[in-house]
Amino acid sequence: MTIERAYMDHNATAPVRPEAVEAVARVLALTGNPSSVHAEGRAAHKIVEDARVAVAALVKAKPAEITFTSGGTEAANLALHAARNALGIRRIVLSSVEHDAVRVAAAHSGLEVEVLPVNENGIADLAALAGLLDAPGKGRTLVALMLANNETGVIQPVAEAAAMARAAGAFMLTDAVQAVGRMPVDFVALGADMMLLSGHKLGSPQGIGALVWRDELAFEPLIRGGGQELRRRSGTENVPGIAGFGAAARAAARDADAYTRIAELRDALEAALKAAVPDVRIFGENAPRLANTSLFSSAGLNAETLLMILDLDGFAVSAGSACSSGKVARSHVLEAMGVPPELAKGAIRVSLGLANTRAEIERFVQSWARAAVKARAHESDVKTGAPESASVRAAASSAVPA
Repeated sequence: MTIERAYMDHNATAPVRPEAVEAVARVLALTGNPSSVHAEGRAAHKIVEDARVAVAALVKAKPAEITFTSGGTEAANLALHAARNALGIRRIVLSSVEHDAVRVAAAHSGLEVEVLPVNENGIADLAALAGLLDAPGKGRTLVALMLANNETGVIQPVAEAAAMARAAGAFMLTDAVQAVGRMPVDFVALGADMMLLSGHKLGSPQGIGALVWRDELAFEPLIRGGGQELRRRSGTENVPGIAGFGAAARAAARDADAYTRIAELRDALEAALKAAVPDVRIFGENAPRLANTSLFSSAGLNAETLLMILDLDGFAVSAGSACSSGKVARSHVLEAMGVPPELAKGAIRVSLGLANTRAEIERFVQSWARAAVKARAHESDVKTGAPESASVRAAASSAVPA
């Protein structure tokens, strides 16, 4: 029997939009280096610049503030390198729920790292930020606060934090990778000095992203060579990827209102989960969140077991973040929110997109509720040392949607 699949892992990567596929195919049929002065080179250059305009328009930035990179991770490393070497930054105040792309880059940046705590809803503690910014003798400071969390979807008070940073003579970095295309993003209104973007979260091909850098700030490149990308990132541009990013940005701007419907689906999902398993915990439920994201758990579950059963049932979801080389590890986000380990270890993230339906939501809740029974049985067997239960052994054959 063929099981109908439902893709509910858009925060890991979104399906490539048809407009992006068409743009990439069109560019692949052309020849020309954007740095060449002949007609073919000028045509390639125009493709890059048109995409730069589209991406800038999506986040209300200037085209000259957009530097294309290989993705959000490179953008993070480039931002920290330039902050240290061009702006004289010596310390970074990093929220405890930042993505590993920023956390690990900060740990290896040579900057002094201080952690900004969050409350039980996953929202940054601005009173604690005020204290950290007021610390004397710490040198120039960069505050890193993501716009929306990749695991919980919680939206952070970036504009307020940026205003505090500016008043203290500090700079502001925001990771908008999950936010762009899922909520309005205005680089100027946020008051950030630098922002991270990744194309594949909003429907471009993978392997393309951007760093938004306030144009009046000094800059120091990390990759040197031919001086491409406004002398901020050398190397021949990924023209097909950039064209796809531009096309996806234009489509995301067009479809901005669709997230009202997606929010209704997310709310229906969470209501059905509560009805099916009353003790389910939805993380960040009392905070502003992205319309498409729900992270939840119930006691006695193991996410790794759940993911296998749900996959057999036809559902693509994640255990929190999907950016750890396929490994299911303890969530630093839930740890920062004070979630007990026994509850955090069973957390499943559903992140919806334009193609998801109410029928898929209903089918998923039925599947998750059945999977929870099997996962609890498996956990019980592990704890007691008993042979694997018949319910778990039968998962592959019986995990068919009702």
